[in-house]
Amino acid sequence: MRSLLLAAAQNQWLRDHATHYSFVRGAVSRFMPGETLDDALGAAEALRSKKIGTIFTHLGENVRDRSEAQQVTEHYLGVLDRIREKGLIAEISVKLTQLGLDLSPELCFEHLNTIIERAQKDSIVWVDMEGSSYVDATLELYRRALTAHPNVGVCLQAYLHRTKDDLAKLLPQRPSIRLVKGAYNEPPEIAFPSKQDVDENYFELGKQMLRAKKENHCVRAAFGTHDVALTRRLADFASAEGFAKKDFEVQMLYGIQRAEQERLASEGCNSIVLVSYGSYWYPWFVRRLAERPANLWFMVRNVFAG
Repeated sequence: MRSLLLAAAQNQWLRDHATHYSFVRGAVSRFMPGETLDDALGAAEALRSKKIGTIFTHLGENVRDRSEAQQVTEHYLGVLDRIREKGLIAEISVKLTQLGLDLSPELCFEHLNTIIERAQKDSIVWVDMEGSSYVDATLELYRRALTAHPNVGVCLQAYLHRTKDDLAKLLPQRPSIRLVKGAYNEPPEIAFPSKQDVDENYFELGKQMLRAKKENHCVRAAFGTHDVALTRRLADFASAEGFAKKDFEVQMLYGIQRAEQERLASEGCNSIVLVSYGSYWYPWFVRRLAERPANLWFMVRNVFAG
């Protein structure tokens, strides 16, 4: 099921047609508050009332037009201004292919650098990780940005065999890291095919991140997962290592595990929700279904509910 969904995420015909079906749009509304920035800002204000932070991401990827990459950059600059105006505890997360990586790494870096310079210094600009073919380029640009700006973080994917080495190479630069499982269709020689192996690798990487944070080698150690059992294993490890609740950070997607998001916040943990918005939601949405195929039944129920 996961493989089928990941293939569907890349299918151009489905991209062009599925977004017009009302039952698909209805299912998507569970995972994103709307397509506009105002929709996302409204969700952030509601989350703030529950002591939950927000990360905004404007959906889109693989931009191949310079003017479009510039427009994306200007959009994020506007998002940062709106965050400041509203006094939100919020950050942003960007995809480098949306900033022009496929066009030119140098152009992409210029856009990324402009965004980081506009962000508040006590917040992080997160760099998403995309498919395995982009890992080297993403990490190269991240290291370059981190040399100039401490307020930039990167996403690492636990399902990739290489991530253990990538983490070790990053730690001397005192990075901020969001650890996720991974949501792209990768061959077994690149990624662990077994969920159990991915989970165990995630836990081992998470322990390394927490130890590095304790030793001041990692500024932010954030766990981007909806796997409650895995999160609690890491929370227990953090507690045994002497971490305060406020220093244990979990990042989840809007609309998923809401009760767990609120539980973490109520216990004093750093609970943050990634709020996605924009019209380019189809591939993102199907990858979310692939991460947890049980979510597919939620969409099916919407169909029969009319």
